Amino acid sequence: MIIREIKFPAKVLRRAKPIKVLLMDVDGTITPGWVCLQTFPDSSVAEMKMFNAHDGAGIKLAGIMGIRTGLITGRDSPATARRARELGMEFVAQNQPKKLEAYKGILIRAGVTDEEVAYIGDDLPDLPILSRVGLAVAVADAVVEVKRAAHYITTVRGGEGTAREVVELILKSQGRWKKAVPQAIA
Repeated sequence: MIIREIKFPAKVLRRAKPIKVLLMDVDGTITPGWVCLQTFPDSSVAEMKMFNAHDGAGIKLAGIMGIRTGLITGRDSPATARRARELGMEFVAQNQPKKLEAYKGILIRAGVTDEEVAYIGDDLPDLPILSRVGLAVAVADAVVEVKRAAHYITTVRGGEGTAREVVELILKSQGRWKKAVPQAIA
């Protein structure tokens, strides 16, 4: 694996500077996008999701540094709810096929404006939010329409550290990255 420092474009850094809330989709954004269902002989079903540890570290670091986090997803998943709790995510809106209403509610609860919100998405249901937020982010393997709507496209695909990359972008834009690094050291 080649380690390299990401050079964020100046116009993206300007958009990231006022961010106070980082929201994201789940499937295809902080997971690889697979929906794994296991059926048992009694016809019950269990779901498995794969979350990237780098995203978890980034989301926790965001919270430590005062950036509020949350997710808006069209599916309802106990695995997603558990991961959100583990990471201290403040805003968790599941079972939201039309995500914009949940987003508007989060704006009110958080007391922020669109310009103070970043959102990470990968597919068409994310477009209404991406068109409103101050920093619209598409994962590297997002659909073309989402990439066109984005201010920034991550260097990695969904489920491979996208949230971690965006947290770094936000903290660097705010001049707080060097202060954040020691906070992340266990």
